[in-house]
Amino acid sequence: MKALVQRVSEASVSVDGAVVGRCGPGLLVLACAMQGDSDALPARMAAKIAKLRIFRDDQGRMNRSLIDTGGAALVVSQFTLAADTRTGNRPGFSAAAAPEIGERLYAALAEELAALGVPVETGRFGADMKVALVNDGPVTIPLEITG
Repeated sequence: MKALVQRVSEASVSVDGAVVGRCGPGLLVLACAMQGDSDALPARMAAKIAKLRIFRDDQGRMNRSLIDTGGAALVVSQFTLAADTRTGNRPGFSAAAAPEIGERLYAALAEELAALGVPVETGRFGADMKVALVNDGPVTIPLEITG
């Protein structure tokens, strides 16, 4: 499972002009299930995201987690994180999980984050979404959990 985590002051996702999810200070999580990902991976990814120490402490150092700050998460599915760009000019996405598996693992990731006490909103799996964000820092961290 792959995720691109962005520390944000705010973020939102819209479908057909209507906002379907938003968060204030916290994380925008772009998530992609990969072929072969197990049902155990969303819990591991959620724990990694919730405990990732990328928020400023009183000294201005990145030493606090999403849980420490009480921040929220906006979780958006993004199969393009599976892009293979090693050859040619057109990315291949065959490493992404099949849609029905990807949707299940994406939903599980959001549920696992919420179970850790993080306020979570989501995008709409498979929809043409418009994501707006104010990246704080900017801080953008790629994550990958395998197994």
